[in-house]
Amino acid sequence: MPSTITRIALALSAPFALAACASAPWAGPTEITRFSAQTLDEAPRGRIAVTIAPGEEAGGLAMQPYIDAVTRELAALGYDPVATGGSQVAEVRAGRGALLADGSRRSPVSVGVGGSTGTYGSGVGVGIGINLGGGPRETVDTSMAVVIRDMDTREVLWEGRASFAATTNADEYEARNAADKLASALFAGFPGNSGETIEVE
Repeated sequence: MPSTITRIALALSAPFALAACASAPWAGPTEITRFSAQTLDEAPRGRIAVTIAPGEEAGGLAMQPYIDAVTRELAALGYDPVATGGSQVAEVRAGRGALLADGSRRSPVSVGVGGSTGTYGSGVGVGIGINLGGGPRETVDTSMAVVIRDMDTREVLWEGRASFAATTNADEYEARNAADKLASALFAGFPGNSGETIEVE
């Protein structure tokens, strides 16, 4: 039978052990949903402007990792990404919101106007780089949405949304890593099955 001193030591160490477990870095799979128009197959993969979506905060560097990640993925798919011009445009949104204990998402902390876009309301408020509070054990949902339009007609050719949850002390939480994770999953197997939601590890 443990001695009184041993029992006291175990009792005192338990909260610290639980705290250590609770603060372990964690990142979940990426959930993606994509829609594509029939006319996407007819559209050449030529010059495409990669821009921040209308209504998003254009100032500062918060969106740059997401723009860069989308640009790399589109180039790998055979597009010619440019800052302006082109026959198509890729509009990028990104945002973060803390996940509550019941699994629901708190409204994103927004530094932009936000809003909805496309056929399934994929708009998210930008909250990149903002301290949401709660310490290193807080779990945050990071999302990115991309809409590809015909530059002249403004017809939506393709759109997708990707999101994943991670603790704020995980490597994937860092903005550039988060952007790479989201863009890689979003454009994997492009254009994907229209209307299908899948998880990518």
